[in-house]
Amino acid sequence: MSRHPILRSTPLGMPWDTIDPFLFCVYHDDQYPKGNGQFGPEATLDGRALGQDFSRRDGWSMYHGQRVPGFPSHPHRGFETVTIVRRGVIDHSDSLGAAARYSAGDVQWLTAGSGIQHAEMFPLLDHDKANPLELFQIWLNLPARSKMAKPHFTMLWAESIPRLSVSDANGRLTELSCIAGTIALENATVNATENATAGSTEDVASGAATVSSPPDSWASQPESDLAIWTLAMEPGAHFALPTAQGKSTRRCLYFFKGAAVTVAGQRVESHAALELDASQELELVCGETRAEFLLLQGRPIGETVAQHGPFVMNTRQELVQAFEDYQRTQFGGWPWPDSAPVHGDERVRFARHHDGRLERMPFRR
Repeated sequence: MSRHPILRSTPLGMPWDTIDPFLFCVYHDDQYPKGNGQFGPEATLDGRALGQDFSRRDGWSMYHGQRVPGFPSHPHRGFETVTIVRRGVIDHSDSLGAAARYSAGDVQWLTAGSGIQHAEMFPLLDHDKANPLELFQIWLNLPARSKMAKPHFTMLWAESIPRLSVSDANGRLTELSCIAGTIALENATVNATENATAGSTEDVASGAATVSSPPDSWASQPESDLAIWTLAMEPGAHFALPTAQGKSTRRCLYFFKGAAVTVAGQRVESHAALELDASQELELVCGETRAEFLLLQGRPIGETVAQHGPFVMNTRQELVQAFEDYQRTQFGGWPWPDSAPVHGDERVRFARHHDGRLERMPFRR
């Protein structure tokens, strides 16, 4: 007799529970007000613990920002960050001189590797209306052999991310975005784009999509069976979540929007992290309102994790070395005029990479 596909269910907190090879997942959903013309909120900041504001007062937080919300310069070593923007704008700056502005539908994949400083600021560009921001940030571990890899970032523009639509027997749709890994579904339509870039392949006829990951990432190893997907289901839709490829693959499904869903015959009425048996196909049934999910899966790296703040290594000695290296080198220094750079008021998406390569994309919110 097979075990039930739901192995564990935990309420969503801050951050969300994750499983190896993932280290951390946080969901930001901030209802920022109108901008003040200087990229900050047109609202009083009195009563907020500026520099450490996670209060969600009035539906939003400043986080570590003093004037502009976001996360001024801070270091990382030994892992990767994957930032998925659903609404709003993010300005990236780093210690190697790279910069980017990306927005709704875009994903930034940053390999910290041997060490990098970066800033992630949330400029409020609109002066005449609200500036909502919604995003996931996921920390993905690096195996020991890659922890000192050369740092770099990859932009997955919204136009290049495969999006599949699956219709059930009653014509109700489930939409799936494939941010990492491979997905192949029967009776699926891939929403191919005119502006697809290198790093993704789409087969419209078979309903299959594959996204390539940075070369030093655990996600780039064929045996990792790593996937990052988002799913959105219409009310009443049925969707069969396929099995994973690897026997030791672990999978977590985060139900974060909607009133209720049924997962493998079990009704779930509260937002939750559901660890699933990845070897079993299971059915998702949406309730009375639209439901949304994030799926994280992968074969565990299976190595000892030593973490302190922004550094993730394998041993305490390596952590001590990381702090010493950062104090000595600042991971390349900070070439920006302040710790919280914002890239002006121009309505454009762009990425200026460490090697000078420039990407520019039409603006979207």
